[in-house]
Amino acid sequence: MHPPRAAAAGRTASPTTARLINDRLALQLLQSEGPLTAGQLKSLTGLSRPTVADLVERLQEAGLITVVGESGAQRRGPNARLYGIVADRAHLVGLDLRTHSATVAVADLLGRVRAEHTVLIDPDGAPDTAVATALAAVDKALAAVGAHAPHTVAVGAPGLVDPATGRFGGTDWIPSWHVGLVGALRARTGVPVLLENEVNLAAIAEQRDGAAHDRDTFVLLWLGQGTGAAVVLDGTLRRGASGGTGEIGFLPVPGTGALPSASGCDGGFHSLAGSAAICALAAEHGMPYGAAVDPKGADAPSPGTGVHEPPSGTGAPTEASPTEALPAESLVRSAVAAGDAGAAFLDALAARIALGVAAVCAVLDPGCVVLGGEIGRGGGAALADRVAGHLARLSPLRTDVRAGTVGGRAVLLGAVLAARDAAQNELFGAAGPGVSPRP
Repeated sequence: MHPPRAAAAGRTASPTTARLINDRLALQLLQSEGPLTAGQLKSLTGLSRPTVADLVERLQEAGLITVVGESGAQRRGPNARLYGIVADRAHLVGLDLRTHSATVAVADLLGRVRAEHTVLIDPDGAPDTAVATALAAVDKALAAVGAHAPHTVAVGAPGLVDPATGRFGGTDWIPSWHVGLVGALRARTGVPVLLENEVNLAAIAEQRDGAAHDRDTFVLLWLGQGTGAAVVLDGTLRRGASGGTGEIGFLPVPGTGALPSASGCDGGFHSLAGSAAICALAAEHGMPYGAAVDPKGADAPSPGTGVHEPPSGTGAPTEASPTEALPAESLVRSAVAAGDAGAAFLDALAARIALGVAAVCAVLDPGCVVLGGEIGRGGGAALADRVAGHLARLSPLRTDVRAGTVGGRAVLLGAVLAARDAAQNELFGAAGPGVSPRP
């Protein structure tokens, strides 16, 4: 049975609710399967011919679907008409904010990216100037597709996001222009502006289009300038009471010689697996910075992390230039390319990462951990397989360890997907239980 039809089976509902469920079901099918005839919609939904005819008429009148072609041997007549979603019914904006840059993507209602633009930001400049620069980038991307305003905006940024308010929770070390930009977007556009932690958005991208596409429960372990994690349980992104789920950099682990504190994650897992720690580990194995190679084919710009590298133990966010690879990423890629010569370093790094993964597994038993971020991407299967080996010796719980596959645009793509879900929830009508899209 087709999943949307299975989810709707056995329901009883009022005529109005039934129409909403049927409309949403048809729209989901048109998104997942592409253009369909009325006969194909009847077959896939199990609805009667008159019911399908009514919903097709309703959705056309609402401007959500239109005839996009014809199908069949004769290719004429009402039965041959192919119906598809009007993709330009709404334009969506996704933003990936870093300390030094902002990347904007404009997508259609199906989530297809139509324009993308990146601007560099001077973190030491005036916040108002940074906000104006980022807003101009949004306007430029919208103009490139002939859109005047977005229907929905989704923003990915480092830091805690209060799930109750949708606002930054604690802004002491968040770039002030991030806060200003989100406020300006909400005031200027008058449309929904969703704010989400960047690692959570990367997890959405990995679940929809990446390494976790076949998993409803998994953890994305972000390994970049710092460390972070996103938790998806039973198909739902879990944020925690204050939005702090996944702040794994503060996890106390052996081997750091200290403990983290409320004001900084030095001494926690961050001190084993953050960028600076990885560079120091590489030097111990005879791979100084000079041995790093430019990672050809690396996706740029790279996303940030959930908990950033604190230069003085304060939790202040820092990151590499959006046009350059992290030194740690280059070192990991170099080790993978070196084969046996880099094996000892990769094995030592995997042992460190496995300590954090083991703690996650002991509490959540996710069954699958995806290694994301610059380091997870750079290490690929060579690093993931080693982490899995060490984890098997630390934990009795079977856990699949995979390298992330979405690449350096994971946060941006996750933002587009979040905006698409929100826009479709509004335009397609409220879904009944079990029909709501995955996070």
